[in-house]
This record gives sequence, structure tokens and C-alpha cells, in this order.
Amino acid sequence: MLTLAVQPDPAPDASALPVEDDDHALVRAASDGDIGAFEVLYRRHARRVFGVVWRICGGQEARAEDLTQEAFVRAWQALPKFRFESAFSTWLHRLAVNTALMELRARSGGEDRETDDSALEHHHSGDSAGHRTALAMDLERAIATLPPRARAVLVLHDVEGWKHEEIATELGMAVGSSKAQLHRARGLLRMRLGGEA
Repeated sequence: MLTLAVQPDPAPDASALPVEDDDHALVRAASDGDIGAFEVLYRRHARRVFGVVWRICGGQEARAEDLTQEAFVRAWQALPKFRFESAFSTWLHRLAVNTALMELRARSGGEDRETDDSALEHHHSGDSAGHRTALAMDLERAIATLPPRARAVLVLHDVEGWKHEEIATELGMAVGSSKAQLHRARGLLRMRLGGEA
């Protein structure tokens, strides 16, 4: 199994090219077995990959860390299939989202598929001044309490900028269902945040 040992300094020539061109050069080197080149790609993109996976996982840090690692292992294995038609970051991001969505589908059996909406009502944040101060944190917590499919649609549409057609394809639902899940997720967030979302 690939283990990523992050080194503190990038390769000396890592800033000589624009990031996309440099990523492509690093992908070519990594495809030839250069683990150091892949480590540079990992350091460059791991934070963003973790962020989207973490949101799709509902803020479960350990699960997001595992899925981030899994996404990079899959990327390492799939590098020979990378066609250089898009930015490496776009390809990697899509691969990471698909990894998280596969996990979501695997776990979305009976009880996990639809979370009781009342869970949002029991998630208090304290007084209104404290609520305003921690609104960003409360928003992340509120997103984490959404039913899994609604959360995935919200993250993919509102955070990642995916179109409903793309979301429907990835989640195996109709476009209308994607729109309905987004509407539901936004409504639940408004309820959780007292109408501020």
C-alpha cells in the first residue's frame, strides 16, 4: 500500500512552472514511479480534498481522513489513466468526491438514509450573541446533521458548484430529486440557524 511521507520542502523546481503545468509534470513523473513527485501533489491538494470529503461525511474527521487517504491511493493507482485533458486538481477532486459518495451509498442503508429532521431541533448553540460569533462553526455543524443524501446534494451544489445533472448522475437519482434534496437541505439549515441561512 502506498504510504505518503510528507516532506517539509517541495522539489526545488516546483515553483518554476504555473501550478497546472507543474502538476502535469509531476503527474508524468509520478506515473513513472517517482513517489517524491506524488508527495508534492499530495501536499499541494490534500487540504482541499479533505475539506470536501469531510463535508460529505458530515464532519466525521476520522472517516474523512480515511477517505482522503483512500482517494489519494486511488489517484496513485489511476495515474496512468489521467489524460491531461483537464487540470489534475479537477480530476483528483472528482475522484475524491466519488470516493466519498461511494462510502455514503455503502452506508446509506435503512436508518442512515434518512435522518430524523428533529435531530436539528435538538442541536442548540447557546445564546444569540454566541450563536452569531460562531455562525460559521454552527453552519458546519448544521450541515453535518443533514440527512446524508440532502447533505451530499448541498455540498456538491452549493459548495462545489456541481450542476444538478452531474449530482443526479453521481448519486443515482433524478434531476428533480436532486433539486428537491437541495431545497430540503436549505430549509433544514434555515430552521437550524433560525432563519439566517
